[in-house]
Order: sequence, then structure tokens, then C-alpha cells
Amino acid sequence: MIKQKRTYQKRIFIYSIAVFTFFTIAILIFQFNREKRYKTSQLENTLDNITEITHKFIGHQRIFEGGNFHLLDSLKTILPHENVRTTVIGRNGEVLYDSFVEDYEYMENHFQRPEIQKALFLGKGSSIRGSATTSQDFYYYARFYHDYFIRTAVVYNIEIVHFLQAERMFIAFLIFMSVVIWLLLFFVTRRLGDFITRLKDFAIRAGREEKMEDHIDFPDDELGVISQQIIQIYKKMKDAKDDLGNEKDKLFRHLQVLNVGIAFFSAKKEKTLANSHFIQYINLISEKSTISAGHIFVIPEFSEISDFINKHLEDDFFPGQDELPRHEITIARGDHFFHIQVIIFADKSFEILITDISRPERRRLLKQQLTSNIAHELKTPLASIRGYLETILSTDVPADKQKYFIEKAFAQSERLSDLINDISLLSNIEDAGDLFEFKKLNIRRIIDDVIENLSSRLDASHIKCEIQVDSSVELNGNDSLIFSVFQNFVENSINYAGENITISINQYLEDENYYYFSYSDNGPGIPEEHLQRIFERFYRVDKGRSRETGGTGLGLSIVKNAVQLHKGEVSVRNRPEGGLEYLFSLAKR
Repeated sequence: MIKQKRTYQKRIFIYSIAVFTFFTIAILIFQFNREKRYKTSQLENTLDNITEITHKFIGHQRIFEGGNFHLLDSLKTILPHENVRTTVIGRNGEVLYDSFVEDYEYMENHFQRPEIQKALFLGKGSSIRGSATTSQDFYYYARFYHDYFIRTAVVYNIEIVHFLQAERMFIAFLIFMSVVIWLLLFFVTRRLGDFITRLKDFAIRAGREEKMEDHIDFPDDELGVISQQIIQIYKKMKDAKDDLGNEKDKLFRHLQVLNVGIAFFSAKKEKTLANSHFIQYINLISEKSTISAGHIFVIPEFSEISDFINKHLEDDFFPGQDELPRHEITIARGDHFFHIQVIIFADKSFEILITDISRPERRRLLKQQLTSNIAHELKTPLASIRGYLETILSTDVPADKQKYFIEKAFAQSERLSDLINDISLLSNIEDAGDLFEFKKLNIRRIIDDVIENLSSRLDASHIKCEIQVDSSVELNGNDSLIFSVFQNFVENSINYAGENITISINQYLEDENYYYFSYSDNGPGIPEEHLQRIFERFYRVDKGRSRETGGTGLGLSIVKNAVQLHKGEVSVRNRPEGGLEYLFSLAKR
């Protein structure tokens, strides 16, 4: 016999009843214990009052000092409860007095009685037990008064038992309310079940893509509003799906005319879309003419890409993360150079892009060679200049001429040395950026070091510095490159912005991944036609001013490349109020 599955109405009714029943039982237990503690507290307050009266009576009559405990018998006539048993017990447990026993001096030691032990350590204590002397059950309450214990007790009879029990009327009331709420839950869940059944029928028809009526009847309440909204969302999604199909066709046509090879793959590494350039490029790289897009993972040249994909398909990474996993490599095949990039999306599908970078790569290699040649050529005259200076210093030349030529030659040698260092630094950033050591840096400390390093030049030009960078701003970077960024900015202001200006360095924004900085001065600025080119190597607004200031013309190129190495961007603009402002970002990690 097939077991029939419970309807949603029955399940929600059962769950609601279970939760309410658990809640009701919890309330009952809590209230029962609360009322029982309250009744117990009432009884113990009464016994505590009698204990206190007895203690004051002993003190007033000086009974303990005289040992006349029989005088306590007079208390029986004035205590509020005649059936209360009063016992005085010494510190060592000997019974000094008992109102229920005449020969109390022969009673056994009471030191180990539970209520006495509690009173000894807590000041007061209680227990319910049978009396070894009277063979009756008592509710005992004891207090410790330094020299003795006073214990009061009442016979634990049916009257006391009933007194300590909780009221049962509250239990009956809760049961009645439970029945009422169960009935209400039944009607509510039945109505909710009808609504969900209708919604289920709609969902089934929508899943089968059956034609829907323009209007479907639902209750005229909040549930009906929700249902109508779901229907409207479904219709919009269906329209969006149709539009997406059209856009997919457009995208496919667009991919066919791109000069970039691109292919999309599912999480199972199955090709979903690839353009003709992608097929052409992988066949060129593999030197075969029968390789399809799906075979890219067996081409040896793509093993690094394949390993990266396999690693991230096995890892768990959260959808919606800010930076999707990506990896880039360059493959050389004869005279051709290809830039390969893979991006893995949140659903573990991924895309592979292949770009033919043969022309720019050849240009880069040529530029790199040219830079190396320049550095090599500049080292020879530098050595000659320094050798010449050494000759001058060692011969008999008039002092004024000797000093003049020495200063000129030495200044040129220093400029050539700076030029070589800058060219070398640029080459390292562009071609060996991964060799720079990155570590945790405090930006404010670096800025302070730059200002201190250039303080004499700043003071000479009467330049004031305003720094609004918090000391807690830290990022992962290379300290020498970050130092160069701020030093080049400050040196540019010293060299070209004039005297009596103000330099401002501000960390004006922060998000999860980047810090955003601005560097500005209130100097004359730069003509707009030059702004877009000032980050180029050796580009100068005024061709002659490097000769005057001693700059190499590579400072801002170093800034741009250093910022990009730190995954940031840099731009420049003239401030409306005058002066130049650089805006740049640096990645936190």
C-alpha cells in the first residue's frame, strides 16, 4: 500500500500545533516551579521570623551566657504558630533546647543534619525529612548566629503539602486556551493550504510553459497580492527570457566579428559558445588543424590554464565575490605572441579569451632593448665624467676654475646616475614586477619619511604640507615603490609649482579593496593639452626645465607604473581654484 504524502495544510497544522504545545508545556513548567518557589518562600519567611524572634529573646534574656534555655518555653505562648518546633543547637552540633522534646539534653548530635550544614556555609538552610527523635516528617529551616544555630520546623502534614502546591486553575485555563488556538490554527492553515494549492497548480503550468490566462483568481487579501506579484514576475521573466534569446543571437554574431578569440565553458568544462577566432588561435598554438574548442585542455601549452581551472572548480568560493578568480599567461609561437586570460564565474562556469598581441609584444621587446641600450650607453660617459673630475682634482688648476668645473661635471654625473636608476626602476616594474617584495606598509609613516627627507628643500621654497591620512591606513605593498610615488609627487611640486605654495595629501575614500588618495598643490598647474601625456617617458611641458631643475623626466612614469603594480590607477587634473591634483588608488591586498 502506497503511503499518501501529507498535504502542506496538514504539515503546517501539525508543525504549528507542535510548536504551540511545546510552548504551552514550557509555560506550565515555568509557572508551576515559579508558584512552588513562591509558596516555599512564604513558608520560609514565616519560619525565619520565628527564628529571629527566638534569637532576640535569647539575647535579651542572656540565655546563652547563663545556659537557661528552659526559659524559651515561655515563647510557646506568644509565637504565631503553636505547632512550630524550635530547636537551639550549639556550634558543635549539641542540642541545647528543643520545644517538642522534654529530655533534649539526651538527643543525638545534630551537626550533620542537612539544614545545619547549609546554614553553616550559607547562613541559612532548609530540608524536608523525617525526625529521628519524634518519628515525624518536618519542614526544617535553620539559621546560624555565630555561637549557635536556631532551627524552626513545621510538621510536614497534608496541610503543608497542599499549601506548597501550585494552583491548578492556571493549568485548566491554559488547556482551554490551547484548544481554542488549535481550532483557530485549523481554519487558518486550511485557508493557507487552499492558497498554496492554487499557487502550486500555477507553478506546474508555468514549468510546462503552458499558456496562462490573463487573470487568475486569488483571495482578495495579502496572499492574493503576493500571488498576483508572483504571476507578474513570471510574465516579466518570460519576456526577459525571450529577449535574452534574441540578445544571445546578437552576441553570437558580435563574437564572430571580434578580433579576440573567446569561448565559454560550463562547470563541467563543456563548451557552450566559441567564436571562429578562438578555434583559429588554438589551432595555430597547437600547430594542428583539427583541434576544436573542447580540446583546449589537452594542448600542452595550455596546461597552466588547465591547472588553474581545475583548482578553482574543486574549491568552494562564494557567489557574488568582488574579484572573480582569473589567471593570465602569454604564449609565444614563432613570431606570434598570444595573451591568454581565464575568468571563473560564481557558478563555476568560465570563459577563456585569446588575444593576438604579436605587434604590441614586439614593440615592448624593442622598447625594453632600447631602454637597456640607453642605460648601457649612459654608463660610459658617466664613468668618463667622474674620471675627468678626479683628474681635475689631482692637477694644478686655479681654484675658482677647478671648483666651477668640478661642480658642473659632478652635477651632470649625478643627473646621469639618476637617469640610469630611473630607467632601471621602470624596466624592473614593467618586466619583473613580481620580483618586488610586498609586505604590510603604514602609508602615513611613508609620507612622513618623504616629507622629512625633503624638508630642507621644502623649507627653502617655503612650502607648507597638509596631510590628511590616518595613521591606521595600511596596505600590502613594496615600501620603496610607494616611497617613490609620494617622493616624485613632492619633488615635482618643489621643482615646478613655485614657492610659497601648499601641498595637500588626502586619503579621501575607502572601500573593501582599495584606498583612494589625492595629491595636490596650489601652484600654476599645467596647460590642458599636456595633461594626458605627462605620464609618458621623457615627456616635458617645457623642454628646457629639466636642465634647470635636474629632473630625469621619468618621475611620473615611475609613479604610474608603481601604482599599476599595486593594482591601482592614477589620473591628473587641474584644480578649478588653481594648481594640479593627482587622484590615485592603491589596493589593500
